[in-house]
Amino acid sequence: MSMAQTSQGRTRGVAVLIVSILLILGAVVYIGVARSSSSGADFKGDGNGVEQIVEIPEGSNLTALGPTLEELGVVRSNQAFQSAVMSNPDSDNIQPGFYRLQEKMSAKSAVAALLDPATRIEMLKIPGGLTLNDVRVVGGDVRYGIFSSISRVTCGEDGKGAGCINVEQLQEVAANADPSELGVPEWALGPVSARAGDPKRLEGLIAPGEYVVNPNADAKTILTDLITRSAKMYNGTDIVGRAQAIGLSPYELLIAASLVEREAPAGEFDKVARVILNRLAAPMRLEFDSTVNYDLESVEVATGDSDRKRETPWNTYAKDGLPDTPIASPSEEAIRAMENPAEGEWLFFVTIDKTGTTLFTNTFEEHQDAVQRAYESGILDSQR
Repeated sequence: MSMAQTSQGRTRGVAVLIVSILLILGAVVYIGVARSSSSGADFKGDGNGVEQIVEIPEGSNLTALGPTLEELGVVRSNQAFQSAVMSNPDSDNIQPGFYRLQEKMSAKSAVAALLDPATRIEMLKIPGGLTLNDVRVVGGDVRYGIFSSISRVTCGEDGKGAGCINVEQLQEVAANADPSELGVPEWALGPVSARAGDPKRLEGLIAPGEYVVNPNADAKTILTDLITRSAKMYNGTDIVGRAQAIGLSPYELLIAASLVEREAPAGEFDKVARVILNRLAAPMRLEFDSTVNYDLESVEVATGDSDRKRETPWNTYAKDGLPDTPIASPSEEAIRAMENPAEGEWLFFVTIDKTGTTLFTNTFEEHQDAVQRAYESGILDSQR
């Protein structure tokens, strides 16, 4: 072989090697660019109308949410979302909770939506005195109960949320699920279990307060979370010891406090608590209209004789002692009133005018005079 041939072979070999290296480098650069392009890619617009529920936990921030949003298809890439977060000066103002977003949102739109109070799923608000079921007032409005409030939170304003739970589903769980699985505290398991099949057996076991509810959870999970948290709160304030101090069981304390909640005007909780304890000690029937109204479809301030004669687990005109269950969710104020009742020998009370003036009396004769004043003011119907 000549030197020329050897030189030409080497030249071709070097050329092939250079081409190969260039191809490899080109492929690496292409892959890197492609990956970079993909990781920074973004959707356009405000979403495709398909709802996704996302949660920002307590103590978290928008930055930590990016991978989840990408996985759910809300944003196209975490990188684009992080850029949008950095570009929005209000991103540090994000609040923990659940939000209704859409799939295929631009990163900028997703950040804006998370900062918009309208997309945040409302807190479940339970005031003292709220009942599980709705209350329809004769000639007035409907007072929506806890079941309806949960349904509204999970269903959204249009009633079509992805995890929408209706009242009937909640009632079914409340009536038939194992109470211990729902988180019912040990001191309430006996009476709650004894009322299997009745959703009202859980009355009073969801404490007043504000709750973050996962709208993607099912009815049992939501009720379990609410009851478990409430039981922890009750036990954390030593409800067992507090009840024992006034001669009641913890469950009886809840029942009595619920009566205070539904019967007492503002500022008079401790006086109504004293009437309850005085009547139980006498003993004499409580005869509270609130206990008559509890299971009626429509309620009034004063009840009629026919309703007062109905024998129910709650009607204290027709049964001795306390109702079988609470008749509402008692506030901490009502519970404290039962523990620290006002000093007095009162056995009767009646509100005598529309401003809420309430007279507490010791004898039936005094009470009759007060009732007459209520008739004269128009707050009571003299035909009843």
